[in-house]
Amino acid sequence: MQRYYLGVDVGATKTHALVADETGRALGFGQAGPGNYQVVGYAGMAAALHEATGQALTMAATTIEQIAGAGLGIGGYDWPSQQSRMLETIHTAGIQAPLEIVNDAVLGLLAGAPEGWGVALVAGTSNNCRGRDQHGREGRVTGEGIRFGEYGGAVELVMKAVHAVTAAWSRRGLTTRLVDAFIAAVGAQSLDDLLEGLALERYRLDASAAPLVFQVAQSGDAVAQHVVTWSAHELGDLAVGVIRQLGFERLSFDVVLLGSMYNGGPLLLEPLRATIHAVAPGARLTRLDVPPVVGGVLLAIQQVGHDPHLTREALVRSSAKLLLPASRVAEPF
Repeated sequence: MQRYYLGVDVGATKTHALVADETGRALGFGQAGPGNYQVVGYAGMAAALHEATGQALTMAATTIEQIAGAGLGIGGYDWPSQQSRMLETIHTAGIQAPLEIVNDAVLGLLAGAPEGWGVALVAGTSNNCRGRDQHGREGRVTGEGIRFGEYGGAVELVMKAVHAVTAAWSRRGLTTRLVDAFIAAVGAQSLDDLLEGLALERYRLDASAAPLVFQVAQSGDAVAQHVVTWSAHELGDLAVGVIRQLGFERLSFDVVLLGSMYNGGPLLLEPLRATIHAVAPGARLTRLDVPPVVGGVLLAIQQVGHDPHLTREALVRSSAKLLLPASRVAEPF
């Protein structure tokens, strides 16, 4: 009897589901809105799972009962104490096959690293870093961002840029064209008005302002360039921590880059590479070029004791035809 596998990528803005057969042929894709319980609650997570998997199963002309294994990457799944509630929610959504749940960053690693191990470094709205060694042992940061001193995503980049603008205002730092960029972005009348408006929450500069920081940096502004370099070093530091946890310093391995911050190009990538190579010169930095949900199917295949890497190339090729352009990997800022 034909076996089918289900992968699901549950995030803060979208939920993707992918069904494939045991040959690695992608057969069905589904998508829904946010499923991260921190955004929509557990009921919302169940609804998103049900909608996305239902669409994928319908396209694949199969049923949930025919799924032999499932792999789910869940945004917001960070601590062991969350596992039982997550599994309860998944079962409520109708998924009863043998399954494994991981943080959604792990799906990017499984999808992007041909050998199935290495490090995934996420730099989107915020940041995250997860790694797995050849035996499945994991390394990680908390994934809690600013609160736990982990930086490098768009939120943190903009925060650092605002610090630079404030330093310029108080004459503690150098002048910077970030001032004019931020004044124009929020419609402020002056730098005084910008800072007063930010302090009193009349104005807001969030992750969506990250492209402005890169634009100013690319124009040659030294302060903005310093901010981008700071982000690169902070991201590299996350990766270095995970590399040390897993003992990768002397190995050759993949560092899979996920997230829109990497659209910033060499200004970010070159200092990032230098920071990682100072500790692990064999690290290969590569952008993820397939949707992370592919990693969910590879995880699902493991649940029945099969080697997912025997079908990885076929799955990557067939998924690209089925999912793109429905699912963009390198999303804009």
